Amino acid sequence: MVLLNVLLFMLGVAIVAGTLLSAIQTFVLPRSARDPLTSLVFRVMRVPFDLITNRLRTYRGRDRVMALYVPISLLTLPVVWLTNVALGYMLMYLTLGVQSWQAAFTLSGSSLLTLGFAPVTDLTTTLLAFSEAIIGLILVALLIAYLPTMYSAFSRRETAVTLLEVRAGSPPSAAEMILRFHRMKHLSQLNDIWVAWEVWFVEVEETHTSLAALSFFRSPQPNRSWITAAGAVLDTAALVSSTIDQPRQTEAELCIRAGFLALRHIATFFRIPYDPNPKPNDPISVTHQEFEEVYDQLVGAGVPVKPDREQAWRDFAGWRVNYDTVLLALAALTMAPEAPWSSDRSLRTQRSKRKLRRR
Repeated sequence: MVLLNVLLFMLGVAIVAGTLLSAIQTFVLPRSARDPLTSLVFRVMRVPFDLITNRLRTYRGRDRVMALYVPISLLTLPVVWLTNVALGYMLMYLTLGVQSWQAAFTLSGSSLLTLGFAPVTDLTTTLLAFSEAIIGLILVALLIAYLPTMYSAFSRRETAVTLLEVRAGSPPSAAEMILRFHRMKHLSQLNDIWVAWEVWFVEVEETHTSLAALSFFRSPQPNRSWITAAGAVLDTAALVSSTIDQPRQTEAELCIRAGFLALRHIATFFRIPYDPNPKPNDPISVTHQEFEEVYDQLVGAGVPVKPDREQAWRDFAGWRVNYDTVLLALAALTMAPEAPWSSDRSLRTQRSKRKLRRR
């Protein structure tokens, strides 16, 4: 009997410690750390949302539903944490002489929620009840304190995404971005864009791996998305580096590197497979014909392009191959709106189109 009590007490301690570790890794630890309990909550919560969105015919309808996914999941987290803590303390109270499961449940709930209606008599149980009350307050405070941090990072991310609509259209397009700057006679000013978006990629990598829920926060407008914006900027930089006939822009190449590293690190967090060392001639999702169409569009608008089309295509593909797989995978994961050369060819988008055709 003594051995059973010891085992139950240790199990209770392990449940409480594991729950605290989950909260720390989710909201306090300033680095990428995939927590199993938090991941389980988000995966389970995703199931009913996927069931609902799969039945909707329009993207706007799916977007409205998915906008609730992260807020509801975040509010579910403290409920799961508090339930686990209550269960762990119930086991500990039982080993300290509480007579029944019902009495242990009442004492644990009273202590955790700081209600104080369940009396305690001995010093050991009292100290345990105090510790449970402190943990309950900490768990709720963590969520409340870190919501402003998350929304601050979200606001900074979306400011750049909104500004991109002015420069690259809606949905954002690499060709449209180049054409607009060309019409304004400011192709050289793209350097400022590369510097700003290099910083943006660095910040997104840090925030979207340490606070992973940010990846699923949807833009205020349904036609915008952080991942399609990232794809448009990377494709623009790749086209400028490979196709536009002007002096080499090292800032564009640095932006591409910052971008594909950020997307790869986020993909690694979500366990999305990709080739870390792709070859320049590996296949990409953008076809040669699609590149040719953009090339002709740029020529027709008078944009200075390199005369060797085939070399331009090979150079573009050599840049694109670094981020092609992760860009499409993250677009599918976040259910991004359709945009050229990114979410329009993701697996989830193709499945949705096939379902609509069947109907």
